Amino acid sequence: MVYLKNFYFTSGLAEDMFLNSIRRTCYDSFYPFQILPQKGIDEIGFKDITILYGGNGSGKSTMLNIIAEKIGADRMAPYNRSNFYEDYLEHCDLDYANAQMEEKLIITSDDIFDYMLDIRRLNEGIDNKREERFEEYMDYKYSSYQLKSIDDIEELRKHNAAKSKTQSQYIRKTLIDNVREYSNGESAFRYFTRKIKENGIYILDEPENSLSPEMQLELVNFLEQSVRGFRCQFIIATHSPFILSIRDALVYDLDKNPAGPNDWHLLKNVQEYYKFFMDRREEFEAIGEQL
Repeated sequence: MVYLKNFYFTSGLAEDMFLNSIRRTCYDSFYPFQILPQKGIDEIGFKDITILYGGNGSGKSTMLNIIAEKIGADRMAPYNRSNFYEDYLEHCDLDYANAQMEEKLIITSDDIFDYMLDIRRLNEGIDNKREERFEEYMDYKYSSYQLKSIDDIEELRKHNAAKSKTQSQYIRKTLIDNVREYSNGESAFRYFTRKIKENGIYILDEPENSLSPEMQLELVNFLEQSVRGFRCQFIIATHSPFILSIRDALVYDLDKNPAGPNDWHLLKNVQEYYKFFMDRREEFEAIGEQL
């Protein structure tokens, strides 16, 4: 579902006029000015899934943050706004094909990292509780208990549970908030599935981080289904060949000069993967014969 149709970044001429109007010279950086004009790209159009590809320093994360800020997307983690961010945004413009989206959200690698740290801290608390539950189980298992009042009903339940269950069953039952069921990659994937809902624009900055190739393919499938079934639009910055290969995605190559659309299989990063596997083609074919 295309909500955002076009985005117009500050042109090189507008940048020059603004920077020439600044009389103070105490600034070391005018970020995000002076980043995108060298890419030769003033505007981009969007499809259901639009992908920004490029090496470090190519400007893809800068473009995502500018778009997210201009459309008013929600975000969790802070980012580098600089003194001139609002000035830059004033020179940007956009076109909506449909402005009836229910959510606008940007998800970054920092969001995923913070989420996994929260899970780790929660698990550490659970580990402490687990030791307490071990002792509790032994006390209840081998002691008798007589109900004295209705207020003691919970204690009686614990005694009965300890009598009827194994130690591991008792621990799992009483620690119902135990989240140590998922790997980091699975937790990262679940973060996307929980945050992405119906009728929204979602801006994803390198979503492949923390995801194995298998989980990246799961994410690709989820994103494609979200477009078809949940009327979502995605704008993504990535290096991953798995995500770059999303069907019908519009891919912008920011390493080109000037930057512009390109077929995903012609991108430098993807070609490096291709060369790596082709150089070892005989080894893979030998494995195939054994299977």
